[in-house]
Amino acid sequence: MHVVVTGAAGYVGRALAHRLLDAGFLASQEIDYLTLLDRTFDSPPATATTMQRTIDLTDSAHLRAIFRERPVDAIFHLASIPGGTAERQYALARSVNLDATLSLLELCQAQVDGGGPMPLFVFASSIATLGMLPDVVDDNTPMRPRMTYGAHKRIGEILVDDFTRRGWVDGRSLRLPGVLARPPGRTGQLSAFLSDLMRELAGGRPFTCPTGPSATTWASSLPCVVDNLVFAASAPSDAFASERALTLPTLRFSMQEAVDAVGRIFNTPARELVRWAPNAQIEALFGAFPPLSTHRADAIGFRNDGDLDRLVRRALAGEDSLMSYS
Repeated sequence: MHVVVTGAAGYVGRALAHRLLDAGFLASQEIDYLTLLDRTFDSPPATATTMQRTIDLTDSAHLRAIFRERPVDAIFHLASIPGGTAERQYALARSVNLDATLSLLELCQAQVDGGGPMPLFVFASSIATLGMLPDVVDDNTPMRPRMTYGAHKRIGEILVDDFTRRGWVDGRSLRLPGVLARPPGRTGQLSAFLSDLMRELAGGRPFTCPTGPSATTWASSLPCVVDNLVFAASAPSDAFASERALTLPTLRFSMQEAVDAVGRIFNTPARELVRWAPNAQIEALFGAFPPLSTHRADAIGFRNDGDLDRLVRRALAGEDSLMSYS
């Protein structure tokens, strides 16, 4: 079995690669080759059958070479240009978020048309596809993205649906929520303050939050998201029916609830350390999430963190603890 992960040096991609290496199996099949794709890598591959390829995903020749070496059985397509950067750099976002996604899908098509296996295609979409949110979000909520990133992810979902219908991939698109807690550094993601809030307050350091205390958000821990990505590749194809995109179960909580949970778990004076400085744009995009119902994903078997305290513990445990969670 040959598994490919794009965006494999990123926050979620690195954790997913660790999980796959640790398990050695995907969907009850032994992983013979794991190919990790990204622009740069910080460390060498962990095993002789793990191949790190430093490539430009927008160069279709690079991608064709991966498929020529050996047939691809499963792809986790995580690579993307996120929200804030996509707004500022449209051409770059289009080339990575749209053109590279289409190139990967068409390479899967060519493999099937040439008599090869139909790849499993797990596409990391985003709740940014939802855009304008009603009072309650459920499986019937229309997609009305308000940012280029969300529009690109919605187009990717439609492409995965169509290529699945035509028998070129077995696609599953997961709308990921905020993933916590990302390491410090510039990521181009406007929602990065959520990770910063938890990490700084847990360390007993002051933090200025760009929302008010009553602002509400959706988020999951990194281990929870990795669990759901792996589960997506293991669930039976017919469980997804004709609509292959779904919103993952996640927790909804207020910023004040997050502050209190961090203070409670790490025994820091979190309420005293936080200063509220609401930014209208940030609050509109990331601080007004309504109740969420995910019946389709729940029925298939996807899960959230369970409760906010567990989310905070898992989010701040670090990547070394990824394998200890189920």
